[in-house]
Amino acid sequence: MQNIEDWENVVSAVFDNEILPANRPAVLRGLLRDWPAVQAAGQSPAGIVDYIKRLDTGATVNAMVGPPQIEGRFFYSDDFRGFNFGSESVALGTALDTLVSLADNPQPPAIALQAMSVPQLLPSFSGENPMPLLDDDVAPRIWIGNRAMIAAHFDNNYNIAGVVSGRRRFTIFPPDQVANLYIGPLLRTPGGSPISTVDLRAPDFQKFPRFREALESAQEAVLEPGDAIYIPILWWHGVEALDPLNILVNYWWNDASPAHRKPLLGMVHCMALMSGLPAEQ
Repeated sequence: MQNIEDWENVVSAVFDNEILPANRPAVLRGLLRDWPAVQAAGQSPAGIVDYIKRLDTGATVNAMVGPPQIEGRFFYSDDFRGFNFGSESVALGTALDTLVSLADNPQPPAIALQAMSVPQLLPSFSGENPMPLLDDDVAPRIWIGNRAMIAAHFDNNYNIAGVVSGRRRFTIFPPDQVANLYIGPLLRTPGGSPISTVDLRAPDFQKFPRFREALESAQEAVLEPGDAIYIPILWWHGVEALDPLNILVNYWWNDASPAHRKPLLGMVHCMALMSGLPAEQ
């Protein structure tokens, strides 16, 4: 497995003229290191929790919650007819307090709050923590949870994701590896996008032999707080949150040029690629 290419001191001109045209993932080291949110996270888990609570509008959010037995892997049930987790409505501040209280628990329940709208929940966050590479009208989303493994999936958009708290491991596969990722049911998925059924932390090569070929093309990186990653549209990526409190903010847009955002038929393209999959799984 290769390392995702690292870039330092990235500015808009470099991103627009070098990184975007290459159409490859890129780690943007230290891009967000000066964010107040990242600085608060560097003090302590309580520091970032207090920071977010100060901005919180008090809205209720949806939390994915799984038993300790799933070991943070949000996935299907054994028969693929359901999922191995449930959902709960909870106040954001309550969810944060719960995650802090579970930090020293060796076998905590798995908790994930995903793709929450920052303008709705934390309206002043973007003003205090601006994304230097994109237009202001690209709205961020925030992801909060404890240790978890999100299966490899693709986005219908270009993506920049920045780590605020905790560390995250990204494992990325090019679109042409879809036939080697053993995709699950297309119309019922844990998070809205088709996912690989291979556990990246412990792949079963006897059950998924073609996954060895996928790993030959895979790229990987661990991001620290303040780091960000650019993921082109349709590139498959699995994400492992490595610490008891992990917070990530991401930005999706629909064209390779930030100034022009035209809808793309990512799902249609990907399903066309998957139509050539061998029948056996």
